Amino acid sequence: MSETFQSQLWRGGFGADYTERNTFDPDHMAAITRHWARLLQCVEARPPASILEVGANTGRNLRAIKRISTARLVALEPQDGARKVLAQDGVCAPADIHDGLGQAIPLADGAVEMAFTVGVLIHIHPDQLEAAMREMHRVSSRYIACSEYFSDKPETIPYRGQTDALFKRDFGGMWLDLFPELKVLDYGFSWKRTTGLDNLTWWMFEKP
Repeated sequence: MSETFQSQLWRGGFGADYTERNTFDPDHMAAITRHWARLLQCVEARPPASILEVGANTGRNLRAIKRISTARLVALEPQDGARKVLAQDGVCAPADIHDGLGQAIPLADGAVEMAFTVGVLIHIHPDQLEAAMREMHRVSSRYIACSEYFSDKPETIPYRGQTDALFKRDFGGMWLDLFPELKVLDYGFSWKRTTGLDNLTWWMFEKP
């Protein structure tokens, strides 16, 4: 697929700067681990054996999941420096680290049992968003999860000097609009004041 303004941002210096900012502070990693322990409670009766993060960066979410799950972890990440960190740190097997965008995931249908994003759908242009969500739905055989900034109505927010790089909306509602057959297993809000994470609304869906 052709590159967009947003994908060029994340592949270039803007994305490299983001990677440099993402450190593995123990307290923050503990907060991320608690977040994932909460989400994975929704699927504890049948936990996923393989999990894909779309937009993994250096793998903070995958590292947290690795603490509490034995699933095979798969990463999709457009930023070259971040993929190198994923490989060097052994977050995923080299064969499970993929260069790419959510709009064109280089995996077969149903290749993983769960696909998720954390703060990634917000950075995909609205014109490309449906394609990315359909790709996540295609490659996941069972579960879809996302944790994103929420807004009742679609809106664009200035982000680190860029005016077309962060888009808020009701992502859970969009998942159900696109795929009405999805079952809502749970949803919630990660309040920064008590969790130490960003103010993220999260959803866990199951495919029939």
